[in-house]
Amino acid sequence: MSTLPRLHRDRVVAADNLPRMSLHFPVNHHLRPLYRALGLLAGLYVLIFGVVGVIATQGDPFYGAGDETALGLKTNPAFSYLSVVAGAVIVLATVIGRNVDRIAYLWVGAGFLMAGTVMLLLIGDAKTNYLNFTIVTCVVSYVIGSVLGTAGMYVKSHRA
Repeated sequence: MSTLPRLHRDRVVAADNLPRMSLHFPVNHHLRPLYRALGLLAGLYVLIFGVVGVIATQGDPFYGAGDETALGLKTNPAFSYLSVVAGAVIVLATVIGRNVDRIAYLWVGAGFLMAGTVMLLLIGDAKTNYLNFTIVTCVVSYVIGSVLGTAGMYVKSHRA
């Protein structure tokens, strides 16, 4: 049986007859190095933000709504530790490459978009604003999620 995708009733299906959205992503896009660099920069920013935040919020309550900032964004220890983990995942996936970066960019980017939306909904009440988000933090979360999502769509490579 052929492993090449084929058209079936106006949709692309793989050899196992299951639709695959990922078949629409370009393979070996000519701007792939640029998108990998953008993903790496986003990951480094999140990692550095997390490390600076961990240092700045030492001794604060884990989910506290304090006035501590890191790289211009309000933070608390919970948000800082989550940022360190997310940034490390992105940077590590970029270093590994081989389509691991594509999967990490897509999932972490979606996570940033969802976190920005959820925290935007919870921003008004200090009891529910667990990560000490502000409007600016939500916008930055959307930008990072969009950059990672876009990079994830264009870094797919084909193994020769």
